[in-house]
Parts: sequence; C-alpha cells; structure tokens
Amino acid sequence: MQICSVCSEQTPKYRCPTCSIRYCSLGCYKRHKDTCLPVKQPTPIEPEVKDAFNTEPWTVEDLLHENDIIDKVPLQRLQLLGQSKELRDLLCNPHLRQLLRSVDSADSKYDAMKAAMQEPLFVEFSDQCLKIVENEPRYFTSNEADL
Repeated sequence: MQICSVCSEQTPKYRCPTCSIRYCSLGCYKRHKDTCLPVKQPTPIEPEVKDAFNTEPWTVEDLLHENDIIDKVPLQRLQLLGQSKELRDLLCNPHLRQLLRSVDSADSKYDAMKAAMQEPLFVEFSDQCLKIVENEPRYFTSNEADL
C-alpha cells in the first residue's frame, strides 16, 4: 500500500531516523540524506491540573480546545467501541488488521485512508464504528469515500 518516498517505485522497508520518511534501500537513503530535514516533534498538550486531589475522570473536552476540531465524540461514546461484539468480530479478520496497521504507520494518513476506503471490509468497519459513536447507521456517500 505504501511506496518509497525517494524513488516512488518500491515498497519501503526502512524509516529515516531523522525525518521519518520511508525508503526502500541504501541507495534511496543516500539520495535522501543530502536533503533530509529533522521533523520538529510537537510538544504534547497536557490538561490543566486544577486540583491535585481531583478524582473526576477526564473527558475529551479537557484535552481539546474549542477550535481544535469541529466534531467531538464524548468519551463515553468512544468507550462503547471497546464493548462492541460486532467490532470485535470484524477485527478477527487479519486483512482488516493489516489495513488498520498500514493506515496507522503511513506517512500520509490522507492517502492511506483514501486507499483503505476502497476496501469494502474497511468501509464496513468504518460504518460500524460510526454507527456506535453516532448511535445511528451511517453510510458513506461516494464523495466521502473519495475523501
């Protein structure tokens, strides 16, 4: 599903330790290292500590600012994903697990999601997740599937 970021021909086997691009061979690494720029790691945003003895569970809102995202899913709805028998059954499929790993490890999440959404199994998984967090079935339109 991925291709070498240098030659755009082979499947990448390696990741640059400096900038994290994926490459397929020593030759590609040598070509890349002349133009390699370190990637700045964003500093993690930690929730404000209001009271050291506060035992209330944290929420997604504690971690996000109002302008960070448009759609927010309450933590309680997200926790339902872990309780779904339907999702567990889907995740027994090794092909789906490989698709999820490839999206997770992709340099370009957009491109990886676009490719994954061409797989009916991945669309079924996505629909099931949305059904759980939205509490209603949702089916992708052709425009959404194309991202």
